[in-house]
Amino acid sequence: MNIPNILTSIRLLLIPVFVLIYLFPVDWRFIVSALIFMAAGFTDWLDGYLARKWDQSTPFGAFFDPVADKLMVAVALVLLVHSYESLFITLCSAIIISREIVISALREWMAELGKRASVAVSFIGKFKTLAQMGAITFLLAEDPTMPALGYFGMLGYFSMAVAAGLTLWSMFVYLKAAWPELKTTK
Repeated sequence: MNIPNILTSIRLLLIPVFVLIYLFPVDWRFIVSALIFMAAGFTDWLDGYLARKWDQSTPFGAFFDPVADKLMVAVALVLLVHSYESLFITLCSAIIISREIVISALREWMAELGKRASVAVSFIGKFKTLAQMGAITFLLAEDPTMPALGYFGMLGYFSMAVAAGLTLWSMFVYLKAAWPELKTTK
């Protein structure tokens, strides 16, 4: 266990805390949940930075980090779908989660072929992640029971639309990169 893997573990352990606070019937739950989600996002960046800077990348970390990220995002999206009861949030969340499943399966399959580098994280994927994290944070910070959206809610809806669009675009980029292998008849 090194510091980057400890940070990833903390992110994973924050998930039940995050859920309990978000569902706890107090006025401050939304902003605190958003802050916890932001802290988790920061630890995601920090653990990767430290692993590279200190040359502490491990096979366990390479597996564990994306699992922790995807779990935190999926749980947050499920909470948002439940809270907002919005077709828009539901569709965007379904797009984001579905893309993660498709790309994870694609990466695993490409790795079996020895071509994992063909579907490495792209620049567009990084923008998608930024928009997605912003959207989720803004929507978590907003009280979904209010009759009108506030500033955070409007930013959240806008960022969610951007994230869903970038999600589809990045999935297309990954599938296009893998297409030569997918269309082989061997």
